[in-house]
Amino acid sequence: GKEQEAAKFKDYFDYAEAIRKVPSHRALALFRGRAEGFLRLDLEVDQGTGESSACELMIAQRMGIENRGRAADEWLLKTVAWSWRIKIFTHLDLELKLRLREYAEAEAIRVFGSNLSDLLLAAPAVNRTILGLDPGLRTGVKVAVVDSTGKVLETATIYPHAPNRQWDKSIAQLAQLSARHKVSLVSIGNGTASRETDKLVIELIKRHPDLKLRKVVTSEAGASVYSASELASLELPDLDVSLRGAVSIARRVQDPLAELVKIDPKAIGVGQYQHDVNQSYLARALDHVVEDCVNRVGVDLNTASTALLNRVAGISQVQARNIVNYREENGLFRNRKALLKVPRMGAKSYEQAAGFLRVIGGENPLDASAVHPEAYPVVERIIAQAGRSVSEVIGDRDYLRGLKPADFTDEYFGVPTVSDIILELEKPGRDPRGEFKTASFQEGVAKISDLHSGMILEGSVTNVTNFGAFIDIGVHQDGLVHISAMSETYVKDPRNIVKAGDLVKVKVMDVDLERHRIALSMRLDERCDQSISKAPQKHAHSVSTKPKPSIRRQSTAESKPQSAMAAALKGALNKG
Repeated sequence: GKEQEAAKFKDYFDYAEAIRKVPSHRALALFRGRAEGFLRLDLEVDQGTGESSACELMIAQRMGIENRGRAADEWLLKTVAWSWRIKIFTHLDLELKLRLREYAEAEAIRVFGSNLSDLLLAAPAVNRTILGLDPGLRTGVKVAVVDSTGKVLETATIYPHAPNRQWDKSIAQLAQLSARHKVSLVSIGNGTASRETDKLVIELIKRHPDLKLRKVVTSEAGASVYSASELASLELPDLDVSLRGAVSIARRVQDPLAELVKIDPKAIGVGQYQHDVNQSYLARALDHVVEDCVNRVGVDLNTASTALLNRVAGISQVQARNIVNYREENGLFRNRKALLKVPRMGAKSYEQAAGFLRVIGGENPLDASAVHPEAYPVVERIIAQAGRSVSEVIGDRDYLRGLKPADFTDEYFGVPTVSDIILELEKPGRDPRGEFKTASFQEGVAKISDLHSGMILEGSVTNVTNFGAFIDIGVHQDGLVHISAMSETYVKDPRNIVKAGDLVKVKVMDVDLERHRIALSMRLDERCDQSISKAPQKHAHSVSTKPKPSIRRQSTAESKPQSAMAAALKGALNKG
């Protein structure tokens, strides 16, 4: 009754590979298969053709035991054989598998962190009013409109699909919402009924060209988790749980960093066997990733959520909530000093946090930069020497590069700090994230059965692993571009070619409807009958999913096993 579950591990039913060559993703797949009862992992050693194995001979040689025809020699050799089979082999078997798992988990966490970083640093659709759609069939499509700061302006539920089929009425409702709030972008969740809802928006754009709407299909992974969270209840207390997902879908396009930090990373779906790794190690690693991203980008004081503000040094959960409340009650912050008017925001917290917070388009251009307010006197000295305004000096690379940092130092700011300030003035507040772009899914391709070999489609990279990249091509099942199909030249690391969020063109190479697998290629000229990837090759000295054969013995003392088992044994003997 578990044939369908077991099919996931079909590739490993008769598999063997040198343990030192097993990649991390394959190791975790093997360990998962074993944990679920579908695979048995045995460590095999090249036994040779003689009576004693190479490892037994190594032990005997280390202990000075050999058969010289003496009465005790045969007993000693049997003792060596017993020690190897019953004690040492068992210990090394466990040790090597443990090392393999530790390596695989560490690599999986690294990949997870890299993908999370790419998603958090995805290009934001800034300064736009966005209409978010959380698709559904019987329960309707949830609608939310948010302004450029992420504030919810209006919500609704429409029923364009079966069984209600209120197609024209739904288009009219969306048009009214878009016109009333000057919506410029529609964000559609990629879950159930996504393609049907995408068609609805296409029709909306055709019927109302005057609205000048653009659309984007967005990953809604984790939206339901956020909707039911305590944080969502605090942020959107008056909003029904079913509508909060639409708000999240709109906001994550507006600023991925600000929205995705609210969601447990495991729910975002960019991990490589994320549930198979040490969860405490994973949590710590991902916390570091989030902090690094926040530091690299800075936090826009006028759009940041409570969750994002709480990641800024010096700002507590209560202070973060007070900042958002103050902004909603009093309007946008015009300068950093206005933070001191926020309840419970004291001078110490302001001093710690101000350098990470940005006020874009405010009264002081320096408030949009990474220059801390305490360092403004340094900038004032630079401006005084230039005889120009702040706005004129900022961005003037030629002038700034001609300055000598030593001319502007004082007892508080030395040459290294002044050098950093001048560098920041060259490109103040520059967002390291790229330009926002949208993918265009092909019409008529809504499910996996619509695909056929040879189709060339546009898609969005959802996940990058050590063996390739997964691409969303709009059929509710990501396709895989194997590492061997990513370029005409050798690719060592898929992340050198693509990252999560990138838009790419791919060719459909093969579709496995039974296993819901789609093989894609970024080599658009590649013939569909060409092999994309090779199955794992069998090696001696390997970890195997086959039943372990009986241990054969080898008689030649000259045998030099090269397996990981032999290497580990040799190391242990040398320590002795």
